[in-house]
Amino acid sequence: MAYASARQCSRTGCSEAAAVTLTYEYARAQVWLDALADERDPHAYDLCDRHAARLTAPRGWQVRDRRVTQLAIAV
Repeated sequence: MAYASARQCSRTGCSEAAAVTLTYEYARAQVWLDALADERDPHAYDLCDRHAARLTAPRGWQVRDRRVTQLAIAV
């Protein structure tokens, strides 16, 4: 089984592990945050948790966080 090394945050100077994949579409003025994609996409950015939390979009744009939050459920 091949082992893929962890991807790093796309922000310049950041060496943290990527945790989120950011994509965007100019025509819709939207930015999407998703769980880290299985494979690197040259049209997307991988961000660490810190940079994803601090993300701001240009004025007039919407940021949509599509990550699934897992809740602990007592059985």
